[in-house]
Amino acid sequence: MNHIELPYAVIEIEVPFHDVDVMEVVWHGHYSKYFELARCKLFDQIDYNYPQMKASGFSWPVIDLRVRYIHSARFGQRLTVSAEVTEWEHRLRIDYRIFDTLTGQRIAKGHTSQVAVNMAKSELCLASPAVLLEKLKITL
Repeated sequence: MNHIELPYAVIEIEVPFHDVDVMEVVWHGHYSKYFELARCKLFDQIDYNYPQMKASGFSWPVIDLRVRYIHSARFGQRLTVSAEVTEWEHRLRIDYRIFDTLTGQRIAKGHTSQVAVNMAKSELCLASPAVLLEKLKITL
């Protein structure tokens, strides 16, 4: 059985003032932005970020987003955000973890699911296109 090593990316951010509410706690909607930042780094690593997706003829809309909030992130806090491809055959699933950079305390976790859409035909693909497999270095 072949072991497939799927891509993984890590970023660090400092929570900006404009992401917090009056209690200096990150508003829940900003976690998806943190996920997106890590996802873009992951896509850059495999040379398949949004411009390359478009050039390949496929769009990859997010069809599902889940977040589990464990501890509050606060203004000025340093966060480490990871993104890891965990599924690739019929959809692209990316799992995320957010930790306090200094203490290692888990702040949140979640995942997104994206599906390939053939842009020329405006059709949902039932299997991930070959270009994704190439970028992930998967041979069948």
